[in-house]
Amino acid sequence: MAEIETKFSQNQPLKTQKIFIGAQIFLRIVVIAASFASTWLMLTNKQTIDIGGFVLDAKYSYSPEFKFLSYANIVVGAFSFLSLLFLVLVGRRSSNPNYYFILFLHDLALMSLVLGGCAAATVIGSLGKNGNSHTGWMQICDHFGKFCKRATTSVTFSYFSLVCLLILTITSASKSRQIQV
Repeated sequence: MAEIETKFSQNQPLKTQKIFIGAQIFLRIVVIAASFASTWLMLTNKQTIDIGGFVLDAKYSYSPEFKFLSYANIVVGAFSFLSLLFLVLVGRRSSNPNYYFILFLHDLALMSLVLGGCAAATVIGSLGKNGNSHTGWMQICDHFGKFCKRATTSVTFSYFSLVCLLILTITSASKSRQIQV
């Protein structure tokens, strides 16, 4: 009976380590997919309308906030892929808390970058949807509906990526608490 209890208690940390690594891998894959989906949606987002003989364009490149979101998502997707490789090649073999501290800092930086991009794109998207009567800015989403829907979907994917990065940051921070100074 004592052997079974000893064996069970030894396998428990190994099982939790495997679940942790599996969750990290899954969340990083989701971040990569969401970041690149958001980037693709934004980079291909454009709409042309004709109003009384005037041709008007709406493109993501006309807004520095949308460009920032796109470039931030490219960086986040690429660096998440690198962290996935790091996790698969190094992290699976070792449970060294120093590795998790590196991942914590990495995830925190990526989360901050995506948060900035999401905030900027949300503000300009709200301005495009609602306008601002105090400054005289008119809403454009009633004319450029397709453009606004794609931009909204892109920002939604970015927020989904942000939530996954938040979870990764919290779990990496909790794993790195075991560092011996």
